Amino acid sequence: MADYGIWILIAYLLGSISSAIVVCKLLNLPDPRTQGSGNPGATNVARLAGKKIAAIVLLGDALKGFIPVYCVHLIFNQPFLSTLTALAAFLGHVYPVFFRFQGGKGVATTWGGLLGLSWLLGGIFAGTWVLTLVVSRYSSLAALVAMTGATFAACLFYGFIISAPILIIYVILLWRHKDNITRLLGGSETEV
Repeated sequence: MADYGIWILIAYLLGSISSAIVVCKLLNLPDPRTQGSGNPGATNVARLAGKKIAAIVLLGDALKGFIPVYCVHLIFNQPFLSTLTALAAFLGHVYPVFFRFQGGKGVATTWGGLLGLSWLLGGIFAGTWVLTLVVSRYSSLAALVAMTGATFAACLFYGFIISAPILIIYVILLWRHKDNITRLLGGSETEV
């Protein structure tokens, strides 16, 4: 089990690397924490620097969830350990040790973690996200609907106990989107 503890630490530390901040710094772009919504994530970077740069950020954030979860899945073949690893990567993104525990909302990192756990869960998340975004034009709503669908699917396919870390991610993700939810309900949320 000590070996698994190292993977939890690796997942958290990988999650703590902010793709948005690193990419913007490398490209001499403004710090996303000081521009737009102030969120270091792909949606804010898309508004600041365009969709191509945002795609790089999205890929980086997804990989830091996917890589440790997929490795743990291959090494230990224990779904509960894999979901715990996804939680560690997510917590790293949301509360990064390298950025004074002030991170993003964790949507792309969650998607990567789900993809590392199960292609089906990752596919449900991505498909639901894309469909909701196309229909609504709200990235925040797409994230919330996608996470709801993926959480339900995880509980259905893996059971409540194994999916408990995913439920924790879901609750924190809802909390991180509380301002977006208020704006969505009030009709003042910004479209993509």
